[in-house]
Amino acid sequence: MSARIYAIYILATRKDGPLYIGFTNDLDRRVAEHKSHEIKRHTAKYNIERLVYVEWFDDPTQAIEREKVLKKWRRAWKVALIERDNPEWNDLSGWGSEAAG
Repeated sequence: MSARIYAIYILATRKDGPLYIGFTNDLDRRVAEHKSHEIKRHTAKYNIERLVYVEWFDDPTQAIEREKVLKKWRRAWKVALIERDNPEWNDLSGWGSEAAG
């Protein structure tokens, strides 16, 4: 039996555009929902669909706590976090399953 993998993720339109922070147990599915605008909320309204940052967790409670912390961060801190691992703000979608394994 394999352990569930949970992710917190950051989506963006571009470097100076709006950001969205979320939590999921299926990153590929969740990003696809954002990209298809299946969920008619903030990300659909502002076309926020580029996956620019991911952190993985075995424990959903830890992932949710991390999501809450990141949502309270100043924008500059979030930008620095993204640019530490993804300085070009490339779209990382499609790499979810491979990165978790």
